[in-house]
Amino acid sequence: MPARSYSALRLNQYEQAGYQLVPIRYEDREPIRQWRNAQLAVLRQAAPLTAEQQDAYFQRVVLPLFEQARPGQLLFSLLREGELVAYGGLVHISWPDERAEVSFLADPARALAPATYRQDFLAFLQLLYRVAFEDLRLNRLVTETYDLRPAHVAIMEESGLKPEGRLRQHVQLAPGTFADSLMHGLLAADYAAGKPGA
Repeated sequence: MPARSYSALRLNQYEQAGYQLVPIRYEDREPIRQWRNAQLAVLRQAAPLTAEQQDAYFQRVVLPLFEQARPGQLLFSLLREGELVAYGGLVHISWPDERAEVSFLADPARALAPATYRQDFLAFLQLLYRVAFEDLRLNRLVTETYDLRPAHVAIMEESGLKPEGRLRQHVQLAPGTFADSLMHGLLAADYAAGKPGA
């Protein structure tokens, strides 16, 4: 299937230092499925996905997003010198509130290498901020992260996301085992103030 473009975006490729953020590619659906199934502990996903479920999701949910002027989510493949290394995007978009939630998941092998993960995640966030604040003109981004990921949280804060709260024992990871959810946010004004030359 040829590369697709989101009608909601002015640009459909964002680049920085060897990374490219492009609209999610159909051919990436199987590696993404495998990554999700390998990292259930950090996702709001109750059970492993089958290939049939993933195909159905792409057909029913993802492909129609490309034609919508105001889609509920914009998903991207993150490439490092042309190779898929992560994916994510803007989800739960509230157009009236000019707000979206950030989603990110890396190749598990890269996620296990702290320096690589930091580099990939920072690049992704910096590129996604351009999409959100410069292209879409959103006012606010939010995240929810389980508190069992301190390195992930540190990278978010390094990128400019600000801590906004803790939801205690918010998710049950296993019977009787709970995790807190950490909430972070970034405003368009924060982003503008932090840009070089601003």
